[in-house]
Amino acid sequence: MSQLEAGMVRSGMAAPQAQGKEGSPWTGLWAVVGKEMADHLTSIRMLILELLVVLTAAGTVYAALQTLRSTVGQDRFLFLRLFTTAREPLPAFVGFLGLLVPLIAIALAFDSVNGEFNRRTLSRVLAQPIYRDALLMGKFLASFFTLALVLTVIWLLIIGMGVIGLGLPPGGEEVGRMLWFLVATIFYGGIWLAVALLFSILFRQPATAALGSIAVWLFFTIFWGILAQLLARTLRPIRYGFVEEVLAQARLELALSRISPNTLYTEATIGLLSPSVRSFGIILPEQLQGILLGTPLPLTQSLLLIWPQLTGLIAATLLLFALGYVLFQRQEIRA
Repeated sequence: MSQLEAGMVRSGMAAPQAQGKEGSPWTGLWAVVGKEMADHLTSIRMLILELLVVLTAAGTVYAALQTLRSTVGQDRFLFLRLFTTAREPLPAFVGFLGLLVPLIAIALAFDSVNGEFNRRTLSRVLAQPIYRDALLMGKFLASFFTLALVLTVIWLLIIGMGVIGLGLPPGGEEVGRMLWFLVATIFYGGIWLAVALLFSILFRQPATAALGSIAVWLFFTIFWGILAQLLARTLRPIRYGFVEEVLAQARLELALSRISPNTLYTEATIGLLSPSVRSFGIILPEQLQGILLGTPLPLTQSLLLIWPQLTGLIAATLLLFALGYVLFQRQEIRA
């Protein structure tokens, strides 16, 4: 402690910075969340993206309804087909979600931190009784809650269109499966939120952060499957053509492909929206003994099937945010 600070303490005065930073490091967290959510929900960028997603959802679900109306016979999971049924020239709605959710997430977070740097407002915000912890967590939670709100509204829109178009309400198990599908979609978007926030911390230019986030998304969407196949062939080559060698290579390729969030989300979606799916990857003939093929699994069994994928999505979101948190705490912030 310097002589000036010691004199201030003896005289009963405290340094302004120390006085402003007393209390919990999460002081002001919900003020940041509320302010950031208001900015997101009223920005032109988000309105354009929300309009794009709503129009996409309405178009794909309307096309699916036209196909389902012509389906003969009773289908126990008719509402689930709204998400997975495609009709030319439109793909299924889940196919659009795999493309649109990362773009919405990146648009929400790519300028969260570097935008404050460029406007020279970050030091002013931190001069208030708000710690870095509350600021970064508030920005992430605001983006996460905004994404969850948008996806929930679209989810309700699809159910409403299904009730009107099909003339019947969804069953209890259908609602449960669609709810878990919504949770998986939100955390799939949470991964790309964390990626965009991380690049926003690393790069001072928002354009660079946005391009870096989109590049990572395109890499995992387009190139990672090819790279996983090449790596599996290199690390587990088939030398003599034995069945064990083929199985080892296929299992390694599947394990490598699951590093991609797209693969985890795709498998979770298939397991939840296609109740007859019992396994992912290679199935040996002896594993099919005693199984009634085509019989749908109950919801609890489907959750057990996709639980590794769902926990992988949640864990990736938390780990990426933790990495960005550590980097943000180590950054030097000047006025």
